[in-house]
Amino acid sequence: MYILFEGIDTCGKSTQIELLAKNIPDLIITKEPGGTAFGVKAREILLADSLASKRAELLLFLADRAEHYQEMIKPNRDKVVVSDRGFISGIGYALANGDFDFEELVRLNRFALEDHFPDKVILFLTDLDTLKERTTAKTLDGIELRGLEYLLEVQEHMKQSIIRLQIPHLFIDATDSIENIHQSILTYLKV
Repeated sequence: MYILFEGIDTCGKSTQIELLAKNIPDLIITKEPGGTAFGVKAREILLADSLASKRAELLLFLADRAEHYQEMIKPNRDKVVVSDRGFISGIGYALANGDFDFEELVRLNRFALEDHFPDKVILFLTDLDTLKERTTAKTLDGIELRGLEYLLEVQEHMKQSIIRLQIPHLFIDATDSIENIHQSILTYLKV
């Protein structure tokens, strides 16, 4: 089973993935970008926000996604694979950057993922106050420096994309307690 944990930074995905790993002994954990050797290099470029072209940024994400699928997802389809981010984030950020069409983004992602979307998506939804509180406690990367309103716009695009694509999903209130969120995820995944 291929499961995406999606959401903007500081929403609690990583914490919940760590907790889930304690309940699923053979869980394979990966991330986009950065789950492969190529992804590590791509992540450095993307988080530096050094590309002038949003098309170049999109294509780098798609190249990472194709490599990630080939190396991490496809060989492990018979196992439980959790990815910290994936194509839903890719679509959300691309739509927030403007100049991109939803259907075209879906087509490009289908190509990168060899027509295999995840089996389930868990989307962590936060609010402006929580986002302000959590981002003040860390050093922001280039993408986060685009602003909190930008991040919330990305989040809304992620949510609407999941709904439009009709992928089985769970929307999580990221402002809830860590334990309540964990129990909701366990119940949803039937672990």
